[in-house]
Amino acid sequence: MKIRFLAACTALAAATALTGCSQLAGSADGPQKVTLWLMKGSASEDFITKFTSSFEQEHPDIDLEIKIQEWTGIGEKVNAVLAGKSKESADVIEVGNTQVAQYIETGGLSEVTLEGLRVWGSKDWLKGLSDPGSINGAQYGVPWYAANRVVIYNKDLFDDAGVKPGPKTRQEWISATQKLDKGSQQGIYLAGQNWYVLAGFIWDEGGELAVETGGQWVGTLGDDKGLAGMEFYKQLQALGDGPKDADEETPPQAQVFARGQVAQIIGTPSQAAEIEAANPALKGKLGFFPIPGKTAEKPGAVFTGGSDLIIPDKTPHRARAVEVITALISEKWQTELARTMSYVPNKTTLAHLVEGNDGAATMAVGAAQGRATPPTGRWAELEGKNPIKPYMTAVLTGQDPKQAAKTASDTISKVLSSDR
Repeated sequence: MKIRFLAACTALAAATALTGCSQLAGSADGPQKVTLWLMKGSASEDFITKFTSSFEQEHPDIDLEIKIQEWTGIGEKVNAVLAGKSKESADVIEVGNTQVAQYIETGGLSEVTLEGLRVWGSKDWLKGLSDPGSINGAQYGVPWYAANRVVIYNKDLFDDAGVKPGPKTRQEWISATQKLDKGSQQGIYLAGQNWYVLAGFIWDEGGELAVETGGQWVGTLGDDKGLAGMEFYKQLQALGDGPKDADEETPPQAQVFARGQVAQIIGTPSQAAEIEAANPALKGKLGFFPIPGKTAEKPGAVFTGGSDLIIPDKTPHRARAVEVITALISEKWQTELARTMSYVPNKTTLAHLVEGNDGAATMAVGAAQGRATPPTGRWAELEGKNPIKPYMTAVLTGQDPKQAAKTASDTISKVLSSDR
């Protein structure tokens, strides 16, 4: 292995920017430790054990150390590593897909555009994962896995109402939900401040939450497309008793659904397990379908959650870090991760890997229309203030949509474009 690597360095000396071969020297003393940070809950212990064992067998020159990190406070820890000010080291780090822009802005990430094009097949990456990790055509975040919202429905309530599941268009969805909304039964439980769902409706209209113009970010909730997305949200939300002044976790929508009088909610398929745990009588009675689009040609746009992998620019083991990522996003380990954790694989071409898993397969259909929040490092700060939530409540409680949208958009513009 040492001979192979040294030979590769000689042959590819002109391409060290891509391979990092200049960093491969020094392996004569035995395997080099490469540290991978993964977030708590992203992968099972069994996956981590299998991956580590397999990777080290295939790469005897690498001693792979995987450290599990908590989400709370992770930004400060990652920034310390990127700045070279941490007592801990990391060569590859898992980060939330919408966090990458923040780390790009603060600096310290290694660009991986060429690896993406030449080795990793970046043309097939899910845009909801890859777009937040790119700026001005340069790629810094490597998509690892995705999850997105679908419609979770109660099969018995659909059968009793004579409603066929899986509407293909918004209008079909509204018509079906109207039939399901009767008496004490809710056609859909949709909290008034579920802004992730609203974002999808706005994107379906061709709108954006914010756009960058001349180096400044401008909130766009108040343009015609943004207002159309909010109007559809209002129409759908009215077909249930979801609170107009709270989000989907206040109270947890899975707990509300578990009472048996809600026909639909919009959430990740993992919530089905929560529902069944709260009400075992619903086991086997839950189904999934993609959020319908404006037309039958494609499903609705969805907010893509998930994780990217980044390489700190200061790592002394860049080439080995690339090998770790190459393995993690390979079809073999994407298959294992998808089936173990019910995630959507990082490429549209790998959607078939979750066939047979109803929830994950439904997510994969929607993931093809997945999007992420605007690629600005200030978005996390904006979410802390989150002017979108009170805007939604204002519209749902009868206030003027244009004025409410202007108030929210002004805050978005101010936060995203202000100096730190």
